[in-house]
Amino acid sequence: MSTRSKSVPGSLGGGGGGSAAGGSAVPLAVLLRREVVSERTAAERPDLQHGFFNQAKKGEDFFLLKPDCERLPGVPSSSFSAFGIFDGHNGSGAAIYTKENLLNNILTAVPADLNREDWLAALPRAMVAAFVKTDKDFQTKARSSGTTVTFVIIDGLIVTVASVGDSRCVLEAEGSIYHLSSDHRFDASKEEVDRVTEAGGDVGRLNVVGGAEIGPLRCWPGGLCLSRSIGDQDVGEFIVPVPLIKQVKLSTAGGRLIIASDGVWDALTAEQSLNCSRGLPPEAAAEHIVKEAVHSKGLRDDTTCIVVDLGHEKGNPAMPAPKKQPGMGVFKNMFRKKTSSDSSCHSDREYMDPDVVEEIFEDGCAFLSRRLDSEYPVRNMFKLFICAICQVELKPNQGISVHEDSSQPGNLRRWDGPFLCQSCQEKKEAMEGKHRSRGLVCRAVLSTSEVS
Repeated sequence: MSTRSKSVPGSLGGGGGGSAAGGSAVPLAVLLRREVVSERTAAERPDLQHGFFNQAKKGEDFFLLKPDCERLPGVPSSSFSAFGIFDGHNGSGAAIYTKENLLNNILTAVPADLNREDWLAALPRAMVAAFVKTDKDFQTKARSSGTTVTFVIIDGLIVTVASVGDSRCVLEAEGSIYHLSSDHRFDASKEEVDRVTEAGGDVGRLNVVGGAEIGPLRCWPGGLCLSRSIGDQDVGEFIVPVPLIKQVKLSTAGGRLIIASDGVWDALTAEQSLNCSRGLPPEAAAEHIVKEAVHSKGLRDDTTCIVVDLGHEKGNPAMPAPKKQPGMGVFKNMFRKKTSSDSSCHSDREYMDPDVVEEIFEDGCAFLSRRLDSEYPVRNMFKLFICAICQVELKPNQGISVHEDSSQPGNLRRWDGPFLCQSCQEKKEAMEGKHRSRGLVCRAVLSTSEVS
């Protein structure tokens, strides 16, 4: 199961050629500029191949393979690829719903008529909004199911990854390994434990007879070991759907992405998964990774893997052996931490050809007041009087600022945008532990009595 991406010219923000009514000629300077942009963008459209394999235990892993998307229907120059893994728990409803709705919610949250550079800059904020909207909409349909999400959008050499839960995405490029996601498990982050506890959750290990504590840290009621997911309303709204987002640019040498559920990562490290599949085309690589994981630990959980190769011809799918040993020193050197203002501005480096993987954006904060508030120029891409989450239009006196009751220092004011509608503001407050529904409290009491 593989495909080759289209090599297509880039798009300009203005779109059309001459005036339809007057038939006026397009100035030569405009035509020359379009040709330059098209050549640059075409050079950034690498060959793309992908493969997939799965072995099911519970049937709760779902996946998305869409290598030929268009953000502007009928405009080939707006093409991109999308891949996702949705590892469901306590049922498959959340995983199925997220698979069917998340991509559309992302595209709806991106302002219309953006050129490619602005679309890539706006994408991180749009993905945050889409994750929260998907979670909010699903919770009106079901209460108990939840899912991890690792969602990847590839536009040329730019790779954007949004993730909640413990499915992972790793990249091998230029002989080094990069982790483009982070496990949202309580055992992996004291900050997440503190956030959930402050929001009203109870985090601890399972108590057994005699007072001993066993197993991983979990949130009670419910016993979920994840601090972020989509769904899981029965656990508490402080299990938030706000994703970690990383956006990187590959060199023209390309690289290999492995996107997999925890059935793989509980058995194999990133290095092991890449080493055991090196030299194989994507489909065979995905199958080999899954079988290696199952051979190592047995089929204890659904085990799903997607492999995506960028920048290699179909006739030569084998990835080169690493030139450097992976490690934190290499990782930190390649991924210089950037400020939010650096992350928001693509214009000075959009067509650079880095020798290594270049980090463009990274943010894993769980609070919407920060994640939805973008700095210039991204801020001006989004309309002010539209709910920043569900995208409904707001009258000037209807919107509630994301900074309402904000305790953050600085010049933030509650009458500043972005704005939320009433229901999305209630969702935000619930995520921050500022109110809890009556039904949730009742479930908490019942679940606590059952555990004790």
